[in-house]
Amino acid sequence: MDSLETIFSMQKWLADMMDLSRYPKNTEDRISALSTAIIHEAVELQRLTAWKWWKKPVAFDEAAAREELIDIWHFVVQASIELGMEPQDILAEYKKKNQVNQDRQKSGY
Repeated sequence: MDSLETIFSMQKWLADMMDLSRYPKNTEDRISALSTAIIHEAVELQRLTAWKWWKKPVAFDEAAAREELIDIWHFVVQASIELGMEPQDILAEYKKKNQVNQDRQKSGY
């Protein structure tokens, strides 16, 4: 099992042990809730950086940043599962989008 397959397996196991009584019932609502969670976790990650140019910067806490990034990964993987994606689907979609991004860079996007 490769790393991404391991992550998906662990996420499925975690989801199976959760109390899902408050989890949305349909796919669209679940994706909306997971998107909201991703946004909030991204804000928590951003708050660890010195992005506020008007404030005295504090030392960057890389360990806390890694933890917030992993929180984002949990929700991204769960959203992928909700959309019926498997690790090989992630790789295929990533390759397609990566090529689009490369093409954009080459054309001065």
